Amino acid sequence: MVFAHRYLFENCSAAAARLTVDHPFGIRQRLSLFLFPSSLLMPTACWKGHFVAVDAVMTDDQDDEMGVDVSPQREMTGVLLSPALEQGEWSCLRLVYQITGSGSLEVLQRTEGKSFDKPLWSSQTPSDSWVISNMDLQNNTEPYKVVIEGKPGQSPGSSVAIFEIHISPGYCLECDFEESHLCGYSNQWNANVNWYVGGGGTQLLHNNVPNDHTYNNKTGHLMYVDSIYAKTFKEVAKLVSPMTTVPMSGCLSFQYQRSEERGNLFSVFTRDPLGQYQELWRAGTENQSDWSRTLGEWIPVQVDLKAPYSVQVVFEVAFNSPRGGRVAVDDISFSPEFCSTDTEPTFDPSIANCDFESGLCRYTQDQVTGSSWRRVSVKPNIFRNGDHTTGAGSFLLAHSRLSPRSGYVSRLIGPTLPGNMKYCLRFYFSLRGFNQTDRALTVYLQQEQQSSRQEKIWTQGEKSRGIWIATDVTFQTSQPAKVVFVSTCRSFWDCGSVALDDISMSLGDCELTAGSLLLSLPGHCDFEAGLCGYTQDKLSDGADWEWRRGPTPTSYTGPRGDHTSGLGYYLYMEASPMLPGQSVRLLSRPLRGSRGPQCLRFYYHMYGSGTGQLSVHLGKDGEDVLLWQRSGEQSIAWLRATVEYRCDSQHQIVFEATRGSSVRSDIAIDDIVLEGRPCPEMEIRATVGTSNEIE
Repeated sequence: MVFAHRYLFENCSAAAARLTVDHPFGIRQRLSLFLFPSSLLMPTACWKGHFVAVDAVMTDDQDDEMGVDVSPQREMTGVLLSPALEQGEWSCLRLVYQITGSGSLEVLQRTEGKSFDKPLWSSQTPSDSWVISNMDLQNNTEPYKVVIEGKPGQSPGSSVAIFEIHISPGYCLECDFEESHLCGYSNQWNANVNWYVGGGGTQLLHNNVPNDHTYNNKTGHLMYVDSIYAKTFKEVAKLVSPMTTVPMSGCLSFQYQRSEERGNLFSVFTRDPLGQYQELWRAGTENQSDWSRTLGEWIPVQVDLKAPYSVQVVFEVAFNSPRGGRVAVDDISFSPEFCSTDTEPTFDPSIANCDFESGLCRYTQDQVTGSSWRRVSVKPNIFRNGDHTTGAGSFLLAHSRLSPRSGYVSRLIGPTLPGNMKYCLRFYFSLRGFNQTDRALTVYLQQEQQSSRQEKIWTQGEKSRGIWIATDVTFQTSQPAKVVFVSTCRSFWDCGSVALDDISMSLGDCELTAGSLLLSLPGHCDFEAGLCGYTQDKLSDGADWEWRRGPTPTSYTGPRGDHTSGLGYYLYMEASPMLPGQSVRLLSRPLRGSRGPQCLRFYYHMYGSGTGQLSVHLGKDGEDVLLWQRSGEQSIAWLRATVEYRCDSQHQIVFEATRGSSVRSDIAIDDIVLEGRPCPEMEIRATVGTSNEIE
């Protein structure tokens, strides 16, 4: 195997030459870097050479300058920056590291001219030995650098260490088992049967281990498992690949051998981060010709792999007795092309996405029921909520107090989804005026071939009124099916209105897609887990942005829920303890300049008779440049702001809220997204729809 880039920390100068130190707080810091012989950490001589470790060390003069109250809380970051890499083909980055005590390690991809580093991988899990992690680097037409950030924790003895950085061409799933790291593959320990490394000119445990496939001799290496120590029925040995880090689809190939005994079952699965298995392939048990071929002959296997989310490939062998024989595996490879030209391409679930700004997308109405969902819009006002997408756009509305009918059913039918797949459906709904909500909104799965067969996959249970609430639904279908949104009104007195907006569909369990979304948006912050690196400006009037969930304490001002889910967190200025004209300021982390335009999107809420002003500034060289501003009461709804700007040097984004004339002056922000590209559209100026009857 040819390695394109490999960094082994054999001496101090080599490590220090590639190390820079980040100062996120602008204070004096000393970051200690230690190079030790690896034998000090490893009980055996598995690794030779040195490693680099980062640990935060406070000096006496720092204690004096910063004060006793804040000095222990300062976070320090060590940054390793690679040379510029030009990877026209797919490659794999392998990291050998250790987190001792507490701390975090993150790997990012930095492209010239972009303000944001793309997250590739991160870990906060401590260990008492070296750990191997793998991450796929997709083919890139632009040169980039790999950034490795280590942050030791505050507990005594905490450190983050790196022994080896290893970049090789190809996919992280590929392996010929010739290197000692085994490409990150690992044996899932079993007391009786396990996968072992075979070859290398010596026999580790068992006799008659076959020649490897790579070199066809005893010198090369392979992985094998033997039933000789099996004691119970269905003893299982598992060889597990590293976790994929990017969506992948194509052809997985490998070579295997099985001895002539029939006492084993050899299968290949995928396993997602939730521990859910899906079978890809199983070795045949009835074909006698296959058994005769396995006596010293390697059998090639090709199987299609579709992994839109992170998975591990698991090679599993189950034995029934000590006479179950032996299975060997070698030369695992991957191709982005499917094994068969007849294989359907990976389904794009985005065909079921719709924000209803330009129509119904691929959704249709069921005219048989005699009632339909209506597409409406609401101009920003202080009485009626707008849509979820922009606060001033379009959404769907079922039922109305103004309707002449006393009872009806509204059905919205989505596009056809292929079978044998797992999906994550997300949508936003809002209820108004329902006395009984058990049938206000229900989601069904309707079989494509049998439209009369419907399976209920979700029903409305949240009783909150007047806010948009996000719902995630994981479902699986064996046959092609459609998602159907149904709202039922039994009588005039029970009915209100149901609003529906921002439907999206993705592949996999909703728990998996939520994690991948966070990695895909490095400049995104929804405030669900904190401030995402944003900091309060202590030089303002002494007040801070407050982190809150639910309505604000003062009536007739502030939001009733956040924008992200309706039930989550947002930041807001509490006007009550402040004087008119006082302000709060929120600062982004320092952002690198960019040659091209940058796009800032966020949602703001300015409701209250005494509302003041919300401004967005570009902070650069100690000065603020105004990018965007709104004054006075705007709407009872969350409104979307879109700001495009250019800056070719380091800068910060500043959100500043100023208190108005009265306590009814709460201002809130949520769902900030910063992107290193032009904004695809400017703010939507919604026209007044055919109805304002959502209330």
